[in-house]
Amino acid sequence: MPKFEVVSEYQPSGDQPQAIAALAEGIENGLKEQVLLGVTGSGKTFTMAKVIERLQMPTLVLAPNKTLAAQLASELREFFPDNAVNYFVSYYDYYQPEAYVPQTDTYIEKDSSINEEVEKMRHAATSALLTRKDVIVVASVSCIYGIGSPENYAEMAVFVDRDVPLDRDEFIHRLIDMQYDRNDYELERGTFRVRGDSIDVFPSYMDNMLHFEFFGDEVEEIIEIDRITGEEVMSYSSTPIWPASHYVTNRPSVEKALSYANVWMTSRRTASCSRRSVSSSAPHTTSRCSRPWGFARASRTIRGIWTDARPASRLTRSSITSGAAIF
Repeated sequence: MPKFEVVSEYQPSGDQPQAIAALAEGIENGLKEQVLLGVTGSGKTFTMAKVIERLQMPTLVLAPNKTLAAQLASELREFFPDNAVNYFVSYYDYYQPEAYVPQTDTYIEKDSSINEEVEKMRHAATSALLTRKDVIVVASVSCIYGIGSPENYAEMAVFVDRDVPLDRDEFIHRLIDMQYDRNDYELERGTFRVRGDSIDVFPSYMDNMLHFEFFGDEVEEIIEIDRITGEEVMSYSSTPIWPASHYVTNRPSVEKALSYANVWMTSRRTASCSRRSVSSSAPHTTSRCSRPWGFARASRTIRGIWTDARPASRLTRSSITSGAAIF
């Protein structure tokens, strides 16, 4: 595995050697907070690059916004051309959260636009962290928000090796579990296509697609193909396929969550029914508490929408929500 090595025609000078030694020593001694002071153009980024080289540790660099993060990533790539320097920021070009304006009785739906190139960089950073040690991730503060479980992400990955048997159909099912979509006409990131005994996969973290040739349960070829020209770029003896989404979850976790949700809904329904006294003189003969969940959901939703006296176009968010609250 390559080590961190700064490639530059310059050497530390002035106060930089002292700063590099002090910062590295502080990290080795377990200091949580250190501050490097310097005016613009004094070589702070170069100093930090030398600290990374000295410590030989995977590094996370946080920037206040996307613009500064991109600038830092570009500079660090120049200093570390042989190492993995990745850019990890929010993939939204535009994001409109869900909102309700009571003054005008207006409900605004959530809307967003995702930048596919930035999403590719996010997945590239994740895959680099899981496959190598010489990684620098330059991120904006949005990286503090959770994007799923690292354990699930790594567990769901498929490791394809030409020397290890792998059934073609099993490989397809694993791709689907990792949230890859099958598209036999137009291959885009996060999709795959099947043509006989060959499968083409366009990983969400790569610029090119991977071509797999099967013969029975044997993998005969693993080839990286240029997505524009269709020419062979590189041949592999083995390669991992990482999930198409950071939010993948294995089946046991899903079933466990569904079990907890079912217990929670049952307890709430039981508590609600215990507080409600059902009169024998009620006009309906079937108690809502005695109905199955599906019937209760459907009847409540229909009742909440169709018994509203206003036109459908004037239904407020609260009236629609009250009809679906049982969900």
